[in-house]
Amino acid sequence: MGESSIQDNYKRVLKKIRLAAQKVGRDVETIKLVVVTKGHPATAVKKIIAAGANTLGENYVEEAIHKIQTFPDWTGEWHMIGHIQSRKAKDVVAFFDYVHSLDSLKLAKRLDRFAKEKNKIVPVLLECNLSGEQTKFGWDTWEQSGWSRMLSDVEQILMLDNIQVNGVMTMPPFPEYPEQSRPYFQKLRDLREYLAEHFPESNWRELSMGMSGDYEVAIEEGATMLRIGTAIMGPRLKNV
Repeated sequence: MGESSIQDNYKRVLKKIRLAAQKVGRDVETIKLVVVTKGHPATAVKKIIAAGANTLGENYVEEAIHKIQTFPDWTGEWHMIGHIQSRKAKDVVAFFDYVHSLDSLKLAKRLDRFAKEKNKIVPVLLECNLSGEQTKFGWDTWEQSGWSRMLSDVEQILMLDNIQVNGVMTMPPFPEYPEQSRPYFQKLRDLREYLAEHFPESNWRELSMGMSGDYEVAIEEGATMLRIGTAIMGPRLKNV
């Protein structure tokens, strides 16, 4: 996709975000756009950086490291939004500024260990599986009756010195139309309130939800972080 196309898409999405926020009386400054560059080459990343993006999201560690090292002087943030294998935890701590996809106590302990070695605090979001899909990672929270089962893990994660929990994240089933995602967004908001009630001393401000096909609905339901790729960057390439 050409530079003008990426720039035009970026401006179009920013406008839609602003209008969706105004529709429900929200301050657009409370919503962070994470532009997902997964599957796009460094040349495309250069274009979106030039367009003004200040937060980029990646799913795969090796692919991301190549891009991060290609733009060493860029002052924006790199967010890890994909599943993290335990053996990749050290690299995630070393190269990323934020983790959306903390999906287990085991991973939290590994991230904390490597963060401690680097004298670094890693901001994270707890990934919650609200759909019950076997292909999704995160705490099994699709039934409200099971929410209490994650409390022990959360309590232990909150005690880790080098992990800072800032909220929760989810990925609904791919929607045919935006409204299909609304119940999942509402459920994540309710889950955040549930966790905030049990751990009121901690920070639960962030709701990472909403992608290219449903981000306007996510904004209506309180999203503070949007992970948008295709609507800005165009279709992903197989080889980067």
